[in-house]
Amino acid sequence: MSDKMKPAQKGKQRKISRRKFLASAAVAGVSAGAIGFPAVGRVRAASPITLKIQTAWDAGTLGYVKFQEFCKMVGEMSEGKLVIEGFPAGAIVGTFEMFDAVKAGVFDGMHCFDVYWPGKIPVATFLSSYPFGMDRPDQWETWYNALGGKEMAREAYGRHNMYYIGPIQHDDNLIHSKVPIRSFEDFKGKKIRYPGGIIADIYRTAGVSTVLLPGGEVYPALEKGVIDASDYVGAAINYNLGFGEIAKYIIMGPPSTPCLHQPVDLMSLEINLKTWRKIPKHFQMLLEAAVAKHSYDQYSAIQKADIDAFEKMQKEQGVEVIRLKEEDIQKFKRFAPALWVKWAKKSPLAMKAFKSQLAFMKSVKMGYITDRDLVDLEGRPLKI
Repeated sequence: MSDKMKPAQKGKQRKISRRKFLASAAVAGVSAGAIGFPAVGRVRAASPITLKIQTAWDAGTLGYVKFQEFCKMVGEMSEGKLVIEGFPAGAIVGTFEMFDAVKAGVFDGMHCFDVYWPGKIPVATFLSSYPFGMDRPDQWETWYNALGGKEMAREAYGRHNMYYIGPIQHDDNLIHSKVPIRSFEDFKGKKIRYPGGIIADIYRTAGVSTVLLPGGEVYPALEKGVIDASDYVGAAINYNLGFGEIAKYIIMGPPSTPCLHQPVDLMSLEINLKTWRKIPKHFQMLLEAAVAKHSYDQYSAIQKADIDAFEKMQKEQGVEVIRLKEEDIQKFKRFAPALWVKWAKKSPLAMKAFKSQLAFMKSVKMGYITDRDLVDLEGRPLKI
């Protein structure tokens, strides 16, 4: 056959080719539309969603390392479609300014301690452990995930244009002191850093002058003698921060009550509400799952690091660990019920959270408290 086609054959070839093209284009359009994207989406991929989040952890601490791992994990879980730019404490705003900054949308989210915010949301008193309340991480997980705690937290932060994603476990808290404190009475007259709220109140009952400082300011305050001692998280992070170099005593409770004021120091992650609503549902679910995993990752890593940190502080830095006696704990404990009720009365939501936790603590499952214990210093029943 000749290499040259007859005109009729050429016309037929063009018609067949055009039909094939239109059919192929239709299939491509249906395939793209079936998953919610126009056909052009096959040519140009959507840009990743980027969230700017600041943590309360200082750079160089184990806490900040775990936060960075969390940011990386979210990117990997989302295959690069949800990206977190993580910033250490103070990188964008001061730690105590994060609440208002995220509320206003200055940046997208905060990874911080709920105990810092009772002045903003009174229920924050009951969003992390408090003196002689629930003192085990599993109890707090139960309250948040099965007894309504997460919903209460979301209601509180939601009123301030933020979405509460979930609790983040980390550690119990220690007191680092430049002077020995061996009893309830030894606290009298000392100037000690605490995060404020009900925690500061319990130590004021022992005559402490309390000071409110973010974690990054504790070391210079101890070094310069502005304060005698400081409460601040656990051994691993405090070793990272060098507290044992200048404060040679660690004050703890007896083995039954290693930390009387904040045995389960919870953090959480909040996202600006307008930003949250722009995130597709499947990425919202991914972020919630990632926060839950991060909580366990951070907690277990810090517990392991605490073991080594105590040994290093004692052997390398000459730190003495002082444990208070059971009778000292009882002297503090008698003030607790009245303080619980005082702080619960700050708002209806705070009271709702406290009543929920109180019912849990009174349950046969826990058995921490009875109605007989709910009295003031004179033995009169407290009105709840």
